[in-house]
Amino acid sequence: MRHRKAGNRLSRNQSLRKATLRDLARATLVQERICTTRAKAQEARKLIDKLITLGKKDTLAARRRAFAILCDHRLVAQLFTQTAPRFKARAGGYTRIIAYTKRIGDNASLAFLELTEKSRTIISGQKRLKAEKGAADTSKVSEAEVKPVAPTAGAAGTSTHSKADVKSTPKAATKFTGIKKLFQRKTGSE
Repeated sequence: MRHRKAGNRLSRNQSLRKATLRDLARATLVQERICTTRAKAQEARKLIDKLITLGKKDTLAARRRAFAILCDHRLVAQLFTQTAPRFKARAGGYTRIIAYTKRIGDNASLAFLELTEKSRTIISGQKRLKAEKGAADTSKVSEAEVKPVAPTAGAAGTSTHSKADVKSTPKAATKFTGIKKLFQRKTGSE
């Protein structure tokens, strides 16, 4: 029995649980908002709050303790120089958990784990799609104004292709159907 044992074990042994929480903390500090299960978010929240508290101290010992958890020098530097100073006036509550929905496959409760003080505005869901669609409509150029570019030949008769040349081919312009659509990579241009 686990009487008076704090924390959720997340159905993992100690090393896997530690790695999972470290990865969630790293992703939250970089992205400032992630979507994960509610149980993982509650456990990762504790670790992130400890890291930000260390970042507010800004001593060599605090940096070493943060590096022992994050294992990334750049992220530790970002934590101490950019992330933690935003929370100087705040005594706690550096993160928030927002309930989202149930996952389709296993009906797990999903939630957003985000920093309360963000460096940029994060738009998600339908608002993001509407914003992208509005920006795309205003920046459209008529097809008559676009001039076709002739491919250039490289040295010794070899042809060089840029990404723009590959995207302009008819094969790249076609949409995939069926199983290929599942594995098609999403890009910012779509």
